[in-house]
Amino acid sequence: MAELLKGAPVAEALTEKMIADVEDLRTKGIEPCLAILRVGERPDDISYEKSAMKRGEKVGLKIQNVILPEDVTQDAFDKALIGLNEDPMVHGILMLRPLPKQLDNEKARKILAPEKDIDGCTDGSLAGVFTNTKTGFPPCTAQAAMAILHHYGKEIEGKKVAVIGRSLVIGRPVAMMLMHENATVVNCHTKTIDVPSITKEADILIAASGVLRSVNADYVKPNQIVIDVGINWDEEKRGIAGDVDFDSVEPIVKAITPVPGGVGTVTTCVLISHVIEAAKRGAV
Repeated sequence: MAELLKGAPVAEALTEKMIADVEDLRTKGIEPCLAILRVGERPDDISYEKSAMKRGEKVGLKIQNVILPEDVTQDAFDKALIGLNEDPMVHGILMLRPLPKQLDNEKARKILAPEKDIDGCTDGSLAGVFTNTKTGFPPCTAQAAMAILHHYGKEIEGKKVAVIGRSLVIGRPVAMMLMHENATVVNCHTKTIDVPSITKEADILIAASGVLRSVNADYVKPNQIVIDVGINWDEEKRGIAGDVDFDSVEPIVKAITPVPGGVGTVTTCVLISHVIEAAKRGAV
């Protein structure tokens, strides 16, 4: 039976550290503040907003909700975002996306200040990931995958890692973060020939293709660590499932993250930790 790399203990450890960090900042007269910018009333946006608020309030963050109407104009949206950029009391901005069709998503990414981009969506944040510098923040899910490996003491340096997926949200950022820790990384994607022959050679496999149960027993080997980043709706079982076929993979590998209960559990904690880190950077 494989070791289950559950997200809850990771989230708990991160939360304890964040509470201490917030208390320390307050002794210095700094109150970390998260601004959540939402347009309209999309249920998934509201759900994520509530999740972020709950986690933020748990560690003592100040939360500022900026809610704009569904039909907001580009000028009004730009003004609201620029105002948050320029507000010295706001340390991190969560801009819920995608934006409505009348708004320019790319323009919004370019307006958002990288130093307040806690979700790692700006070009500045992504540049920081690739150069391993403190310019913005990594995408939260990519960092959550790394946090799980770190929490459970899984060695990265010198290891062979296969990453399935090359998106700017997971695949490429997590590959760069692994390389910064001296892993040898191969990014597999839709044009890769014979993906299983590559993944079977890896010590660590990160599945981030976004395809339900696309990674089965043919992709893995004994003593391998599998991080399943996928969050897919399984119509047959009427629930959430990962990119990994857990039932066929778990008996083979050394350790694996469950879905749900794995990487997703840690992601919101990482988001909140970025707000606190932004406040720390501003205090220097």
